[in-house]
Amino acid sequence: METFKYGLDQLTAGIALKLARKELKGILSPETREKVQASSQAVANIANREKAVYGINTGFGPLCTSKISAADTQTLQENLLKSHAVGLGEPVAIEISKLMLVLKLQALAQGFSGIRLETLDRMIWMLENEVIPVVPIQGSVGASGDLAPLSHLFLPLLGLGKVHFEGKIQRTSAVFEKLEMNALSLGPKEGLALINGTQFMAAYGVKIVDRLHNLLVHADITGAMMIEGLMGSIKPFSPELHQLRPFAGNQHVAQTILNLLHESEIVNSHLDCARVQDPYSLRCMPQVHGASRNAWLHLKEAIETEINSVTDNPVVFSEDHTISGGSFHGQPIALPLDYSCLAASELGNISDRRIYLSLEGDTPGVPKLLLKETGLNSGLMIPQYTTAALASENKGLCFPASADSIPTSLGQEDHVSMGSIGARKALRVIENVEKILGIELFYAAQAMDFHAPLKSGKVMTAIHEHVRTKITPVINDRVMTEDMEVAIEMIQSGELIAISNQVAKEEGLPFETEWSELFSL
Repeated sequence: METFKYGLDQLTAGIALKLARKELKGILSPETREKVQASSQAVANIANREKAVYGINTGFGPLCTSKISAADTQTLQENLLKSHAVGLGEPVAIEISKLMLVLKLQALAQGFSGIRLETLDRMIWMLENEVIPVVPIQGSVGASGDLAPLSHLFLPLLGLGKVHFEGKIQRTSAVFEKLEMNALSLGPKEGLALINGTQFMAAYGVKIVDRLHNLLVHADITGAMMIEGLMGSIKPFSPELHQLRPFAGNQHVAQTILNLLHESEIVNSHLDCARVQDPYSLRCMPQVHGASRNAWLHLKEAIETEINSVTDNPVVFSEDHTISGGSFHGQPIALPLDYSCLAASELGNISDRRIYLSLEGDTPGVPKLLLKETGLNSGLMIPQYTTAALASENKGLCFPASADSIPTSLGQEDHVSMGSIGARKALRVIENVEKILGIELFYAAQAMDFHAPLKSGKVMTAIHEHVRTKITPVINDRVMTEDMEVAIEMIQSGELIAISNQVAKEEGLPFETEWSELFSL
């Protein structure tokens, strides 16, 4: 298995996910171990001095002027984890907890935090042995970073809290007893290094980068299918048009739509029709999908800067040079997370409009409600109610969490980012849009059926045929929940992307664009 050197190699969203999924092995190189050890020794020396250095021999937050003796530094750090572990709500997904560990390892292993090697080695052991901390979903305001979630993440180092192990949630003490493991004792500054940082919201950010990317690709696929089903024009996707307004996302989407519809018999059948222009939900896909792509790119760049940064406090440059700053403040990623929430919501919004458009019966050969015999049958009228409900729910979730700030820590933390809330909301919106796009896939396949024997291009035909292996055409009213769930699973799994790439490669067809690398994971 390939290895990743924590604190030395550059982390990406994709690499972080591979580490969390054990598709890549994370290690501490000899060079990193040496740096970490030097930083730890510098902190130990500071702890024995008279000069006050925040968080090493002082209290925390508004207690920063309270001097702590060298003998009490261990108790100080362990009390910090205990007192700050105040999260509530259901546990975050196990993969989020794993990503938090991965991201924390990357930050601490850079050698500016005073952490001990023993502590980092225990974190790697937890990942490798699937002893994953239980982290409540609520409690962070994203100010001194994600204090409450990170405290829960690291309580197990002390033998406290709970962990996911062998398929269930168990008390850490019981798991350690079973595995014959001892709890750790924390050295000077270690508790502060562990719980200062943005690893909760950044872990969500990594997941959002991954799942929003999947949505963006599928929005182009389902949108192209709707162009086929509703006999839309391909002129609005012409390269010369988008060269005059050269946003990368817009150009990439326009070219992707053209590639998907390459040599389509359905498109070619109405090139000279009398229709002047299509509704915006078809015609403006490059502008709308493209804007969401540009927002995704902004988030990816922000998250990948963040996950390679040192975000605890104080930062230890040497025994004689420590700086207490604000690098744990979540604002640099809180704003892009809110932006990505809006970007995802808009993909669902325009998809719902295409779904509604497909029901109107204005396309030659495509009946109203996507069913030939209505009256006795309602056809596909009602699943659009579901997409409308999901799109409306998303609008309510789009209020930017980062626009709010409630002072904490007796005013010491008088401006907070609320980035953790923005991150959680963005992931909820993405989950809703996966459902909307799944329903659009269901509708678009039904619309395309009415153009037989005409076929689309080879890529789109392969996608349509794949859908039909799992969802049969709707002829009469039936319970459609299972059809919708199957379509949603196709969106979530990424199988349609794999089919597109495979067919394009086998047939020597264009699918990638000159912007594909820019918008890749």
